[in-house]
Amino acid sequence: MFAVPENTVALAAAPAHKHPARIATEFALDRDRWKSHLRYDPVERFSTLLERTDDHEVWLMSWLPGQSTDLHDHGSATGAFTIVSGVLTERVMRANTTLELQPGQSRVFAPHYVHQVSNNGPDPAVSIHVYRTTREMRTYP
Repeated sequence: MFAVPENTVALAAAPAHKHPARIATEFALDRDRWKSHLRYDPVERFSTLLERTDDHEVWLMSWLPGQSTDLHDHGSATGAFTIVSGVLTERVMRANTTLELQPGQSRVFAPHYVHQVSNNGPDPAVSIHVYRTTREMRTYP
């Protein structure tokens, strides 16, 4: 029988964290997880928390035509969002670009990523947002 020194035994690996874009896409594809929570608010953009873990938060958002965020960042949070339906426009300050985002497309953000998201189209839009670790929003004039 051979003795194995203690320092040669592999420890159990810590569970790997999924990328926020993957989490957002998985939620977007599994409508049964969120369709009963979906609302449209004519006064302000609707959002509701779908899941909170030690690692991330998942939010469902709906956008009627003309609704938008203010110019903002998410502080020290990282994350991603995926378009489920409709078309959203993202204005990214650092790159000075405007992107039209279609269903199935995802955007990833890092700390202090300043952007604005809006529904400039004629139809309602739905998106799933993932924040690691929590949703924080700092607006800019």
